[in-house]
Amino acid sequence: MNGAILILSGPSGAGKSTIIQRAEPHIGDFYFSISTTTRPPREGEVHGVDYYFTDKESFEREIAAGEFLEYARVHGNYYGTSLKPVREALAEGKLVIFDIDVQGHRLARERMGDRITSAFITPPTLAELERRLMSRSTDDPDTVRRRLENAREEIRALEEYDFLIVNDDLEKATEEFVSIARAARLRPGHEALERFRESWLATVSNTPH
Repeated sequence: MNGAILILSGPSGAGKSTIIQRAEPHIGDFYFSISTTTRPPREGEVHGVDYYFTDKESFEREIAAGEFLEYARVHGNYYGTSLKPVREALAEGKLVIFDIDVQGHRLARERMGDRITSAFITPPTLAELERRLMSRSTDDPDTVRRRLENAREEIRALEEYDFLIVNDDLEKATEEFVSIARAARLRPGHEALERFRESWLATVSNTPH
């Protein structure tokens, strides 16, 4: 069985991580892709669990070597997804889940578009996003402002995604995510379709005409 890719995008504060955690028992075997970043770890973050932390020079060497599925520069720092663990998880038939931004989604579509299902997750309004960012008290006012500006830009890319999840009711949003994850597993890539067609055409019917 071949695996599948499910890309999630949306502003920080949309509740993507919470939705994935609540959906975990219902979506089967999956691999959550851990990004590599050049930004310094925040308090409590663990290398290899939250992110793979590296320096700018190392990141740019890996870019030149073509070792990222996608990468982007956000607020002065690089973020990217290494191809090796993604390939391994797909070969094992797992659903590979990404939490990446709009630019990353576009780059991933260029590389593996026929394997990808995508969903944009967002609070119901910009005002609600601001309230959530302020209430969690993990970012300074300038960072909150940048996140809101980034959200204004990313919402313009909604049409590029297969699905939209409005996280106003967490239970409903989780149910929608589970349905999308199951649909992603049913989406065949081009190679799978070609193999099926060749196998189908190769069969010879013994039924008299």
